[in-house]
Amino acid sequence: MRRLIGIVAVLAAGAGAQAAAPDVLFAQRCAMCHQANGAGLPGQFPRLAGRAATLAQSPPGRRYLALVMLNGISGTIAADGQTYAGLMPSLAALPDTDLAAVLTHAVRLAPPAKGPKPAPFTPAEIAAVRKEGPLGMARMPAERKALAGAGLLP
Repeated sequence: MRRLIGIVAVLAAGAGAQAAAPDVLFAQRCAMCHQANGAGLPGQFPRLAGRAATLAQSPPGRRYLALVMLNGISGTIAADGQTYAGLMPSLAALPDTDLAAVLTHAVRLAPPAKGPKPAPFTPAEIAAVRKEGPLGMARMPAERKALAGAGLLP
């Protein structure tokens, strides 16, 4: 009987360790604000569909998306001709595999404004940005401003 309980415990632990599908992770972590289709909520939460794919076409844009996931962001931002004042929490507690899956899902919600579809995010790519150390959400608007200054922010 003890052996059976031990086997069941090992199987249950293994099932919980399995990563969720990217769309499920997005639904759990992002869709409440950005909506399941990434359309966002005008005046409340910016659109990800298409914008994330456009950002992910360049290395600085990919880094920025990973930084937002790892640090969160707060304050006022402009997107699609609207101003948003809000807070996105850090998702740094998630493993790199999950963050890469969520970002890959976000960039696949809609194609970029122009040019090729971006490559999927990899856990190694997230790990490299994580290795830079935490910036904190208060410094993220400066990262966003630098991206905009370089003409890389859609």
